[in-house]
Amino acid sequence: MEHVRRIVSSGSPLEPQIGFSRAVRSGQYVVVAGTAPIGDDGSTVGPGDVYAQTVRCLDIAERALREAGASLDDVVRTRLLLTDVTQWKEAARAHGERFAAIRPACTVVEVSRFIDPAWLVEVEVDAVLGQETG
Repeated sequence: MEHVRRIVSSGSPLEPQIGFSRAVRSGQYVVVAGTAPIGDDGSTVGPGDVYAQTVRCLDIAERALREAGASLDDVVRTRLLLTDVTQWKEAARAHGERFAAIRPACTVVEVSRFIDPAWLVEVEVDAVLGQETG
């Protein structure tokens, strides 16, 4: 079986600058990089609002999954990275709206900061295609 490596770009100017892809698919695995709440115009979505920022991060990650040939149903692991872990319930609310029925493994951690101080959250997503549920 041949594994084709495919990269997905979100168009972020940080991708070529840092040297990363929004997502990478290798065989049945799809990994979505740390996804920040960046709007189509390059500005931060939902300043000061963890819930709105998490929704935006999940929107971007879901689009990357689709471009890689996956869906939310294929997600096996997520990570919610927050600059203030006391706001975890707002991030979890957005996460639960997408994943309540899928229930991937999920980790919530606090980080000291992100590239842009307006970002309160980043989301990472890992998926495996062709899995059976049981």
